[in-house]
Amino acid sequence: MTRTAIVTGSGRGIGRGIALRLAKDGLDVVVCDINAENAKEVSQEIEALGRKSLAIVGDVSNEKDVYSMVDQVVEKFGKLDVMVANAGICHIKWATELTTAEWDQAFAVNCRGTFLCDTAAAKQMIKQKGGKIINCSSIAGHDGFSLLSAYSATKFAIRGFTQALAKELGRYGITVNAYCPGIVGTDMWDLIDEKMGPYLKLAKGEVLKEYTKLITMGRVETPDDVASFVSYLASSDSNYMTGQTIMIDGGIVMN
Repeated sequence: MTRTAIVTGSGRGIGRGIALRLAKDGLDVVVCDINAENAKEVSQEIEALGRKSLAIVGDVSNEKDVYSMVDQVVEKFGKLDVMVANAGICHIKWATELTTAEWDQAFAVNCRGTFLCDTAAAKQMIKQKGGKIINCSSIAGHDGFSLLSAYSATKFAIRGFTQALAKELGRYGITVNAYCPGIVGTDMWDLIDEKMGPYLKLAKGEVLKEYTKLITMGRVETPDDVASFVSYLASSDSNYMTGQTIMIDGGIVMN
């Protein structure tokens, strides 16, 4: 029987890469994004691969949006097998310059969004007696990054939540793990490069160049690099793995 996955923040970047990879793996994939046009385009790409899809516009920090998303998926596909809580945002500033609104927004999207997606999915998966919950942490969730203090804090929090939820849901046959991307060639890293430059007195493109020097494999990561690992976490091959937060960063963080 065909499995069904939700991937949040999948209108572009890493999320899009994950959604397309899971479709290639044979899953029907629901594309959730705050941008309607992007969600529709990726959903059409999935259908072109021969899989069923659904584009849902929603804000992961909004409880009604998240529960509506899960309800729509169950109504259309009959079940939910994989939840990939990928959506996230970042603010690039010194901590002393961050506003409380920016701090709260980072935690609303990255942490409350993960909490809502995970628990909404878990309630459905408990009924089904199994499932896969996959969260997005980061290298910044293992090693705090200057100018990314709020983002780093949220990604550390996701690691702790992933472990705690894994312990709670294991008895139901549900695994909970997280992936930690590094420096990925996406719009988010273009933004980081642009916004960090003035702080570090570096020209556009130079921030990314400097950070790339940290990568043991010597190249910027692609969304497909991340998606290949999420594919494993979503598969039966990872059935005995839970509560883990794994680096997929080309060798930046090695502890």
